[in-house]
Amino acid sequence: MFTDTVGFTASTQANEGRTLELLRQQVELLRPLLTLHQGREIKSTGDGFLVEFDSALKAVQCAVNIQRRIYERNSEGGQAPIRIRIGVHLGDVVQNGTDILGDAVNIAARIEPLAEPGGVCVSSAVYEQVRTKVADKFEKLQPKAMKGIDVPIDVYRVLFPWMNNGGPATEEARSADKNRLAVLPFANISPDPSDEYFADGLTEELIANLSLVPGLKVIARTSVIGYKKTEKTVATIGKELGVGTVVEGSVRRSANRIRVTVQVIDVATEEHLWTAKYDDDLDDIFAVQGDIATKVATALPGGLKREPAAIPELAKPRETEAYLLYLQGQALMWKTDQESLRHSLEFFKKALHTDPTFARAYAGIARAYIGLGSEDFMLWSDACNLGRAAAEKAIAIDPGLAEAHGLRAEIAFMADETADVLDREVRKALELNPNLAQAHTILAALAGSLGIAEAYTAENEEAYRLDPLSPPTIRSLGNAYFFSGRLDEALAHWKKTMEQSPVDSYRGLADYFMLKGDFDQAEQMVKELERLAPNSDYALLCRGWLSAMRGNRATAMKMIEKLQETSREGYARQSSVGFIYYALGDLDRFFEVMFSAAKAHTMQAARVRMSPMFAGARRDTRFVELMSTYGRPVQAPK
Repeated sequence: MFTDTVGFTASTQANEGRTLELLRQQVELLRPLLTLHQGREIKSTGDGFLVEFDSALKAVQCAVNIQRRIYERNSEGGQAPIRIRIGVHLGDVVQNGTDILGDAVNIAARIEPLAEPGGVCVSSAVYEQVRTKVADKFEKLQPKAMKGIDVPIDVYRVLFPWMNNGGPATEEARSADKNRLAVLPFANISPDPSDEYFADGLTEELIANLSLVPGLKVIARTSVIGYKKTEKTVATIGKELGVGTVVEGSVRRSANRIRVTVQVIDVATEEHLWTAKYDDDLDDIFAVQGDIATKVATALPGGLKREPAAIPELAKPRETEAYLLYLQGQALMWKTDQESLRHSLEFFKKALHTDPTFARAYAGIARAYIGLGSEDFMLWSDACNLGRAAAEKAIAIDPGLAEAHGLRAEIAFMADETADVLDREVRKALELNPNLAQAHTILAALAGSLGIAEAYTAENEEAYRLDPLSPPTIRSLGNAYFFSGRLDEALAHWKKTMEQSPVDSYRGLADYFMLKGDFDQAEQMVKELERLAPNSDYALLCRGWLSAMRGNRATAMKMIEKLQETSREGYARQSSVGFIYYALGDLDRFFEVMFSAAKAHTMQAARVRMSPMFAGARRDTRFVELMSTYGRPVQAPK
């Protein structure tokens, strides 16, 4: 990778002091990012760098993050902008002391000037390696001769949302970022506080409807629900979620009448792009939702502001009563206690009694069963069987329901079904709704179970972009970095997400410090876990593992006993018992438990196959047999 400062010579001549100060700031900004992405700084070229990476993906991710960070820094205002170009190429080099030489270096140097200020250009060799592994889009440049390069080389540029036709971003061009939006929880201003579920339901329905609009990136419900009754400003929320547009509103229900107020707000200026009020009968709620989705999409100042087009709609139940029952089930389903999950099931079943054709109520049943099984409130095998039947019923009624296909894929993965079922269902879910974060998480889990590190990380990163405050998404991305050996990125991720998901972050940090052999730091992390969730699988596992590593077998065995007391073939605890045996050095018991977990479809395959914590197990001859017993066909995600 070559970086170069735009207009350095001319700038130095005009104002040497300011230029050198900007160069110092640039170096301070770039070097930590080079380290974060495991880049090896070969040399400084005065106003740029030559950097070597052990993978094309790391190089491109580093280049993109450099330009993204510079863009954020420049957008803060009050200081002269930093402008650099970056070129990336893949090829063999010759080591010459601390330097590297060869055609690959020369080609990278010739590609860098083809990038626009603030841009990144890559060779076709790099493009072929990363095009399916990063979320950023690429555009092939027109062929152009490069000095000293005889063989033509195709070059691609990264399409950043803030760039405008290859030139520096203008305020108008930055409006493309506005197509990334968040729908904040609607305020309930009904006389009856128990109508809170209706406001929450309207929020979720609008998110689901807007997620179907091509070109929009819509933040998932699990990341916005935390802003309910918040006092944070739109600007703060936009920064935390990484969105350019916010939708907020209120709803008042009285008997059979509803009043809905909605506004679409530009995060950068806090300008109201569109505001509307609706006074209608409750029976007209579906028309109101459809109209809001259409108006929101067409109000955006970005690429969606064009001639009105048909906005996809969610399937409507025949009866309004069925819809209200469904919303009450949805409100309860997102809670993780057993009583709420079982009550949500009752509401979904009542909705189906009122309207047997309501496919989304069947999808709600499937999700509730997954929750009950995951939280160990029922046998995992029973949860999978009942959830599978409900998801398939939803698909039979409405083949275009993305959520149902995503749930079917999730169950297929958890129940260790054949890869063709999983792949078919998750691809269909993303085809119908590209904003379905859970579908990306499923693809990531499949890649992780197969040990495909780059796809595992890339899909988790996409899920995180769509659902950045969700604890499961945070946990999955942290695991992806850690399991893939990207320890610095895992550490940074867990520190960054401590406020949003403290239990997951402390658990990840405990693993990190135990792997590093820093038992004192690990002890502090385990104590925090025990303070926050004393009887959780995480707390018991980490205490058992750390005790085993410190030679305290009695405490480790006590943690195993506690896990066994509360485990009923649950989703995670059976494997945790085996993990502590591994930490104790008892590979026989470890593999015994892992074979049992694999048979019950509860083995954490990605952790066992990839995590550096289990490197010793992978050298054992029984490991290959274990993966065969696990039964996941060796087929990479497309």
